[in-house]
Amino acid sequence: MTSESYQACKDTIACMKDRAHVERQYACRLAEWSNKWKSITETRPLYGSLLRAWQCFFSSTERLSALHTSISQSLVSEDAERIRSWQKETFLRKMFCGFRESHDLGTAFSHAQRPWEKRLKKLEKARVAYHKSCQREQNAQEKENQAKNKADLSESKLSKIQQAREKATQERGKARDHYEKVLEDVTGFAPRYMEEMESVFDQSQEEERKRISFLKQAFLSIHRHLDITNNESIKAVYSELHHMLMAINEPDDLRWWKNNHGPGMPTDWPKLEEWNPPIKKQKPGKKPKTHRGTEEKALMIGGVRVRVLYNYTGEEPDELSFKAGEEFLKVEEEDDQGWCWGVKEGGVEGFYPANYVLPVK
Repeated sequence: MTSESYQACKDTIACMKDRAHVERQYACRLAEWSNKWKSITETRPLYGSLLRAWQCFFSSTERLSALHTSISQSLVSEDAERIRSWQKETFLRKMFCGFRESHDLGTAFSHAQRPWEKRLKKLEKARVAYHKSCQREQNAQEKENQAKNKADLSESKLSKIQQAREKATQERGKARDHYEKVLEDVTGFAPRYMEEMESVFDQSQEEERKRISFLKQAFLSIHRHLDITNNESIKAVYSELHHMLMAINEPDDLRWWKNNHGPGMPTDWPKLEEWNPPIKKQKPGKKPKTHRGTEEKALMIGGVRVRVLYNYTGEEPDELSFKAGEEFLKVEEEDDQGWCWGVKEGGVEGFYPANYVLPVK
């Protein structure tokens, strides 16, 4: 904001110089008009009250020309110079580049944000580790399930596979505990982070309040120089301008900035993200239900009962939908695409992802 405020001062000065040039040109044109027609009037056969009435046009124009000349001088020597002096005193530059205020506030904000950024990085690392451990446990569980269905597998190999699965489960538990601990640390640090950030923000808001207050007074000073007439139509214009200038409200401006760019803005705090297993996308090659005959009914009687691990909503008409904890019959082995055919109570049948269920012991 510092560089933009500095530029705003420069723009205001340039704007007032342009307006001063307009006022000066207008004063010159009024004086030229008065001198031209006053000399012509003196040669015409006019006298008495009629002559005095005509001459009054030119005298009032000369006074108006002097007034606009005074306005031009005031805009440059008073208003523009006042803003320039305040700009020089307020926006102190560093030795090499930039403004001291921007550097100091930037350093303060960086100092307040650094501990928070470190905790967020640590939290992200813990989240990734936890999700990876979940994936490893899932893979180990699937490997164990496959090993149990192999009759020729030795007990020693099966024992090693089960130990690997148990180890993966323990590692997932540790990773989750670590993830929750880091998240608790981040959540507990949030109030301190907000307090430090708000403290620095309040410093910047105080500087901005001073700028708003100064520019309000500067604009009111410019207004006093420009509002010169008693004409009702011009009064209405300057009355509206004065109303808008008086409507500058420091608390409202600061409150808006705070709610949109400061501590009051909506913040999406981090939270625990549960892990869900990836869904193997269905590929062409499913067997249509219309081709399933008496052989399928025999499979339903001799099927394997399975329990659902995760919620799943079927995306196709021939897919099952179920919730974690439900049980149904698996009537066909997993195909090359990772899908099985199952039958729920009531005769509802369809495909489902094989890695979403486990056999019921």
